[in-house]
Amino acid sequence: MNLPLITRAQEYNNKIAILVPRGGANATTEEAFTYWDLLHISSQIATVLLNDAEDLQEERVAFLVPPGFEYVATQWGIWRAGGIAVPLCISHPRPELEYVIINSGASIIVAHPNFEAILRPIAEAQNLRFILTSEPLPDHVSRLPELDITRRALILYTSGTTGKPKGVVTTHHNIQAQLTSLITAWEWTSDDRILHVLPLHHIHGIVNVLTCALWAGAECEIVSKFDAETVWRRIGDGDLTLFMAVPTIYVKLIAAWETASSDRQKSMSEGCAKMRLMVSGSAALPVQVLEKWQTISGHFLLERYGMTEIGMALSNPLHGQRLSGYVGKPLPQVEVRLVDENAELVPAGTPGEIQVKGPGVFLEYWQNPQATAKAFQDGWFCTGDIAVVENGNYRILGRMSVDIIKTGGYKVSALEIEEVLRSHPDIQECAVVGVADLEWGERVCAALVLQPQRELTLESFRSWAKERLAVYKVPTQILRVEELPRNAMGKVTKPTVVELFRA
Repeated sequence: MNLPLITRAQEYNNKIAILVPRGGANATTEEAFTYWDLLHISSQIATVLLNDAEDLQEERVAFLVPPGFEYVATQWGIWRAGGIAVPLCISHPRPELEYVIINSGASIIVAHPNFEAILRPIAEAQNLRFILTSEPLPDHVSRLPELDITRRALILYTSGTTGKPKGVVTTHHNIQAQLTSLITAWEWTSDDRILHVLPLHHIHGIVNVLTCALWAGAECEIVSKFDAETVWRRIGDGDLTLFMAVPTIYVKLIAAWETASSDRQKSMSEGCAKMRLMVSGSAALPVQVLEKWQTISGHFLLERYGMTEIGMALSNPLHGQRLSGYVGKPLPQVEVRLVDENAELVPAGTPGEIQVKGPGVFLEYWQNPQATAKAFQDGWFCTGDIAVVENGNYRILGRMSVDIIKTGGYKVSALEIEEVLRSHPDIQECAVVGVADLEWGERVCAALVLQPQRELTLESFRSWAKERLAVYKVPTQILRVEELPRNAMGKVTKPTVVELFRA
């Protein structure tokens, strides 16, 4: 059978699917690609990937392409050839890219020419096939394989409590369940037009925005990188129906609105008023940000809760009362429960761990059966997040683990960062923590015990770390300490480390 995503796209043939600014992020004209363009070019890309084979049979294809039409066509090409798409992050340094490529066992790397210098050496060292998106596409299209929706489709890497990121594997069926749940809840239609400003190696950008739009036959306008002025200009045009972002982006949009002239502010606010829905997710939304945005835009942001492993699980209602500080109720097709440490259900008003079940829940952690088994309890996925139900609505209280930091919509592992920092010649010991912050949700901070007679500036430390870690994992503050606070068992007491930064 053909994938339902592809079959549906054929119904929208001549409709615009993807819009991209011509000549970069600040361009004022757009280039439009129809569903037919997407189907045609993705079939040519699939032909290149197949290279005379009949089916990629779930080979992993890692790809690094900037946000835009080429990204979408590449992802669809991988799927249509029978491969598993492994999107790489455009801001990651070589060690992080190499880790994902090697861990996923990718056999092919597809890269935009901008990333050839960083990826070709990895491909050569690992003896992998390397394809540039600038290479000419074939005139003929080979016969594409028939695909079952139970096949693996996507591997996204997410930080866990055990250091290195794990590959979360979702099937086409899982993705379809995630899409149809959101399309039902948020009433997507083919008349929608959304502005896409989120990273495309993350579930929020890939599923909630891009693939929901394409499933619905809507228009998805993709900007290559977030820029507050560009986003406000597009909102001011008044033709968007949906917008989804993380709290950090709303903070930046508020700051830009506040510095605009009163005439400009008026047109910005009027553009917001013409939209039917604005969503915030991937991190907790501070109440003052929600209230300020409501004043500016007239929208009470819809907050929802999800994870790479489960897609979206909870959401405030599209129609009806939304409550600040709450993430609403379970979405269609999703079951949610709260349990205590003995896996017993907790009564209403008592905090418990969120556990989720449903067809959108991921298949497995890539080649990590122990971690997969540990993540489930009687068929329920254990999120590690603590919540309480009050008047039928869920309120998130935080993580069970202090070693998970949520910053700017990303979930990062303190343990992974610590492992890298310990390799610095001047650092003897370290403790990485998240410190509450209005703009980022949490800031990544590191308490350092230096080697004797060594000095370290924040600037030199950060430039060293950026060569080894994604920029959002690099601590924004460091604190030099004589020794790290520890409990009787010798374990570092992270709440005390947080207090040191607050002081």
